[in-house]
Amino acid sequence: DVFTAWACDYLTERAAEAKPFFLYLAYNAPHDPVQPPEDWLAQVKARQPGITEKRARLVALIEHLDSGIGRVLDTLDRLKLSDNTVVLFNSDNGGLLQSGANNGPWRSGKTHMYEGGLRVPALVRWPGHIAAGSRTERRTATMDLFPTCCELAGVPVPKGIDGRSFRGALSGEPDTSGAADDARDFYFVRRVGGVLYGGKTIEALIHGDWKLVLDSPFAPMELYNLRADPAEASDVAKREPKMVGELSGRLRRQVQRGGSVPWQRAELP
Repeated sequence: DVFTAWACDYLTERAAEAKPFFLYLAYNAPHDPVQPPEDWLAQVKARQPGITEKRARLVALIEHLDSGIGRVLDTLDRLKLSDNTVVLFNSDNGGLLQSGANNGPWRSGKTHMYEGGLRVPALVRWPGHIAAGSRTERRTATMDLFPTCCELAGVPVPKGIDGRSFRGALSGEPDTSGAADDARDFYFVRRVGGVLYGGKTIEALIHGDWKLVLDSPFAPMELYNLRADPAEASDVAKREPKMVGELSGRLRRQVQRGGSVPWQRAELP
């Protein structure tokens, strides 16, 4: 509620200035702790008798979040800013199963390298430029938001960044991203302190239709074809050793690239 109020106040202030603006609105819901307002929780329970307490609390928190986003969009409409404002919405990861999340057909959830943890939908609204209800299956990553926004704002995209604009997909132009994405590596890594991974990491790499998964540092690599098996129900690593080798090499290059970035303060003599 506080974030929504701040956002609406900011939009009102900027509307009076008639200058371009940028708003990064990062809600903490529906992250833990799952604490929805009691009236929203009561609505969910009344609408869906028999729902578990855990699931009801998460649903109520998400619906409360959705209401806040609606207030922000209503403010854009009221201030007559909607036609000249691009709104992008996405999540940073899939739902956490132990909090009552449901990731639909995708396997597992947050903290894991399966699609339930990595694959999230994104929504973009720009009246008059993006057809309402249109869809694209283009695969993108969070880093792609920056070059896309640059293009939308008419700003040159800086050289040397990893992100790729999906501007064309938004306006219904022929989506030629398939060929480009076949040659692009999507690399995911999770580092966890303490004893859970023994200081090791879990990782995944997607290249074209293929996905290599190391969901536990103490388990063998798994291989899935996301086009044929999007639910990741059948590990084909033993059947496709050549593909495992190719993707393992790509994964190692990503690990080496990340390892070359200095992230710790150097020890002083």
